[in-house]
Amino acid sequence: MSWRHPGRGGALLYGALAAAAGGVVASVARLEAARQVGRRSVARQLPTGPLIVVANHTSYADGVLLAIACRDLGRSLRLLATAGVFRNPLLGPVVRRLGFIPVHRGSASAAEALDAAAQALAAGEAVGLFPEGRITRDPEHWPERSKTGAVRLALRTGAPILPIAMHGVQEVVGLRGNLLRTLRNVALPPEVKVLVGEAIDVRSLVGAGAPVDEAAVRRASDEVMGRLIDLVEELRGTEALHEFGVPRAEDA
Repeated sequence: MSWRHPGRGGALLYGALAAAAGGVVASVARLEAARQVGRRSVARQLPTGPLIVVANHTSYADGVLLAIACRDLGRSLRLLATAGVFRNPLLGPVVRRLGFIPVHRGSASAAEALDAAAQALAAGEAVGLFPEGRITRDPEHWPERSKTGAVRLALRTGAPILPIAMHGVQEVVGLRGNLLRTLRNVALPPEVKVLVGEAIDVRSLVGAGAPVDEAAVRRASDEVMGRLIDLVEELRGTEALHEFGVPRAEDA
């Protein structure tokens, strides 16, 4: 799978859609990016150059909200999204034009998405993905233990990983009952909080000269997810029960 740069036309389309989506979101939610956490000031702009943005996944609206938040912070994300979106006759041509990358989950070609993401990073782009690989199944909306794709991509390209936590998106679009939810949100918009963490050099995390085997990739993935969960804890004001994410059935 190859990645095609959106070009000027794609950039203009991205800007127009981000503005339109921002207007729609503003009618049903209050998006707020934290500027200060304790004594630590939060960056008002995302880093330049190749960047892998990872976020927790609680809602079907996460991709839109993450893209809007990153756009407000100066970067246009090239999101990895489920291939079903690309098969939609209306959405498919649009997301391709925006430089988004399809992920064929559970198939032999799923790894091809990382090839396309690596090409986007080589072009200096910011790539966004949800390391859990799906919306969390946890009833309290805590992140699940991550897959290893983000770390593999970082080790392959040298791009840093930037964790961004979001909380409250599940109140905008949930897994069910969204008609009543939308009506309620128009009357009383919920607050969606966003917190940007510090960039992670995964190669340094693994260790210079250290063998990069499956165990090392797994440890690094847990460490990255742990830092993302730390940010979620700050937004929620409570501690997660699982340091590296809620265990999945396949982890047992």
